[in-house]
Amino acid sequence: MTKNDFIKFANENHVCYLATAENDQPRVRPLGFWFADDSGFYFQTGDMKPFYQQLKANPKTEVCFYHPEEMIGSMIRIAGEVEFLDDADLKVRVMQERPFLRGFGLSETSPDLIIFRIAHGEMYFWNMENNLKPKEILKF
Repeated sequence: MTKNDFIKFANENHVCYLATAENDQPRVRPLGFWFADDSGFYFQTGDMKPFYQQLKANPKTEVCFYHPEEMIGSMIRIAGEVEFLDDADLKVRVMQERPFLRGFGLSETSPDLIIFRIAHGEMYFWNMENNLKPKEILKF
C-alpha cells in the first residue's frame, strides 16, 4: 500500500480507536476521525477530554482504523507523535464540517477546541491474507 492508500482508507472509515497512556496504564477509545491528507491524519477534540491531557503528557499514540468485511475485515494502524495545531483556518473548517461541536460549547475562537494531527510515524495494513506475514511498515 502507498501513503495515498492509507489516507483513502482512513477517510473512508471515520470511526477509529486511539490509544494513549495514563501513567503506566494503557487507554483506548473510539473516536470520530476528522480527515487525512498528504500533511497528516487530523483529529479534533475539546480540552475537557481526559485523552487530551494524556496526549499532552505523552504525545505518542497509535490509531487503528477498521473496515468490516465478510469474516474478519481489514485495518490500518498508524503510530506516531501528535502535533497540536493552533490554526485559525482549521478551526473554521472543523466548525463548518462538524457543526455538532457547537452543542458542546465550542466555536472557531474557543481555546477549548483542540486540533491535532499525526504528521510523521509508521503505518501498516492488516487483513487475514497477511496475518502471519511480517509487517510491511511504511514510514511517513
